[in-house]
Amino acid sequence: MEVQSLTKYARMSPKKVREIVMEIQGRNPSAALELLSFIPRKSARLVAKTLKSAVANAENNNNLSSDDLVIKKAVVEQGPAFRRFRAGARGMAKPYRKRTSHIRIVLSDEPATK
Repeated sequence: MEVQSLTKYARMSPKKVREIVMEIQGRNPSAALELLSFIPRKSARLVAKTLKSAVANAENNNNLSSDDLVIKKAVVEQGPAFRRFRAGARGMAKPYRKRTSHIRIVLSDEPATK
C-alpha cells in the first residue's frame, strides 16, 4: 500500500530541494530522518517535515508500521514563482523571481523490486 504526503508552496527553489531529496530515495524513513538531521540546510528541514507527515499518515490512517516502510518516490515539483524587483543602476529596476516548490513523498510497505 502506498501513502503520500505533500508540502505545497515551500519557499525554497526546487533545485535546492532536489539535492536533498535525491539522498533519501529508497531508504527507510527512520534512516532518512537521521540523515536529514545532520544536513544543515533549510531544504533538509522542509523534507524532514514532509517525511514525518507521510509516516504519520501511514501509521494513523492506514495502520502500517513505520519499520516496514520504504521511501518509494520523493519528487520535487516547481510551484509558482513570485516576481520581484530590485533597484538597479541609474534608477532602473532589475527583475528576479522567488521560486517555490511542491514536495511529494510516497511511502510503500512493499519491498523494492529492481
